[in-house]
Amino acid sequence: MSEQTTTAAATGPSPAPAGGPVRGASARAGLAGILSGSVGRNLGLVVALLLLVIVGAITAPDTFLGVSNMLTVLRQASIIGVISIGMTLVIIAGGIDLSVGSVLGLASVVATLAAVQDLVDQTHWIFMVLIALGVGLGAGLINGIVIAYGKVVAFMATLAMLVAARGLAEILAERRTLVVGDRGFVSALNQDLLGVDILIWIFALVAIGGWVLLNRTTFGRRTVAIGGNREAARLAGIDVRRHTMWLYAIAGLCAGIAAVMMLGRTTAGTSTHGQLLELDAIAAVVVGGTLLVGGRGTVTGTVFGVLIFATLSNVFVQNNLSSSVQAVAKGVIIVIAVLLQQRFAKPTGRAS
Repeated sequence: MSEQTTTAAATGPSPAPAGGPVRGASARAGLAGILSGSVGRNLGLVVALLLLVIVGAITAPDTFLGVSNMLTVLRQASIIGVISIGMTLVIIAGGIDLSVGSVLGLASVVATLAAVQDLVDQTHWIFMVLIALGVGLGAGLINGIVIAYGKVVAFMATLAMLVAARGLAEILAERRTLVVGDRGFVSALNQDLLGVDILIWIFALVAIGGWVLLNRTTFGRRTVAIGGNREAARLAGIDVRRHTMWLYAIAGLCAGIAAVMMLGRTTAGTSTHGQLLELDAIAAVVVGGTLLVGGRGTVTGTVFGVLIFATLSNVFVQNNLSSSVQAVAKGVIIVIAVLLQQRFAKPTGRAS
C-alpha cells in the first residue's frame, strides 16, 4: 500500500466544504429569529392592515380608497393615537393607566372655562393650549406620585383618577358644553399643512417623539428594564420610583395634547369628552404587540394597532354596519392579540 493511500485511510473522509448545510441552517435560524422579534410582529400588523384595506376596497370600491377617505381614517386615528403613545410607555414598564380618557375630558373643560377664555381674549390662544397641557401633566404627576411613592396599585390609583377627574369636570362645567370662543384657535387646529390635516401632523410628531424616547435614550432603556424585572432594575441603580412617576406624567401630558386636538375638532369642552378612550388605547397597544406584563413593546406596533382599529371602523361605516357588530369585531381582534401574546410572552427587550 502506498504512502498516499495510508495517509488517506488514517485521516478519514475529507470534511464537508465550509458554508454548506451549516451556513444554510444558520441563515434559517437568523431569519426565524428576525420574524419572531419586533420585525416579524410589525410585519404581521402590516399584513393585517393590508387585509382590512383590501376588504374595504372590495366592499366599498367607490369611496374607500379615495384620498379624502384615507385622510379621514388618519384624522380619526390621531386623537386616540396620541393617547396610545403615552399608554405604550406605561404598559412597557409594567403599569396601566385607566384615567387618560377622563383626564382628557377634564383638560378640555378647564381650558374652556370662562376665566380662561377671558385670558385668551386678552392675550393669545396659546394660553388655552398650555393650560390643557398643564392639566394633563398635573393629573399624570398625581397618578405617578400616588403609584410610585404611595405604593398604590396602578389599577386602583388610575381608576380613582378616572372617577375623580370625570366628576371634577362635571362640577366645573356644570354639566354644560363650553364653547371655544377664540376663532384663531379653531382655525389653527383645522387647517391643512401640505394637504394633510394638522391633527395628523400632531399624531405623527408625538409618535416620532415616543419612538425616539423609547429607542434612542437612556430613559427608554430604563423603561424596558423596569418592565422586564423591576427589582433587577432597582439593583442596577435605576431610580424606579422617580422613573415611574415621570412615565405617568408623560401619559397625562399625552392626554392633555389629545384634549387640545379634541377642542380643535369639536370646538367645545365637555365632561363627556374622552369617555372609554382609555380602553381603546389599551386595546391598540395590546394589538400592537406590547406585553401587558411589561418588558416588551414598540411605538411602531402601537401606531399600526391604532390604524388597524381606525381602518376597521371606517370599513364598517362605509358599509353601513352597526356599531354593535363593530364592537364584536374589536373584541375578537383583542382576544386574538392576547392569545398571540401568550404564544410569544417572553420579554425580549427593547424594540423599534
